[in-house]
Amino acid sequence: MAIEVRVPTILRSYTGGAKIVEGAGDTLIELIDDLDAKHNGLKSRLITAEGGLHRFVNIYVNDEDVRFLGALDAKLKDGDSITILPAVAGGALGFAAAAALMGK
Repeated sequence: MAIEVRVPTILRSYTGGAKIVEGAGDTLIELIDDLDAKHNGLKSRLITAEGGLHRFVNIYVNDEDVRFLGALDAKLKDGDSITILPAVAGGALGFAAAAALMGK
């Protein structure tokens, strides 16, 4: 199963600079685990310590927000396109979210 994942600039240090990577999994969490095995550290930038999606990260499956598709349990299939986007926020909170995403 090949699933294309578009990676935002802020996370490309984990993918060796790659804008698009491929992964596999029947659910979003399985895909994230697969990606983390190939690109160590990526999962911790997407998933909280409690096991949920970080609130400042948006993930889309074929242009649909995963929060409406079952979040980490969202079902995936061969050929799906995943887009990871950092949430847009202004002011100090926006900088804090970006710093947290980068692990600073």
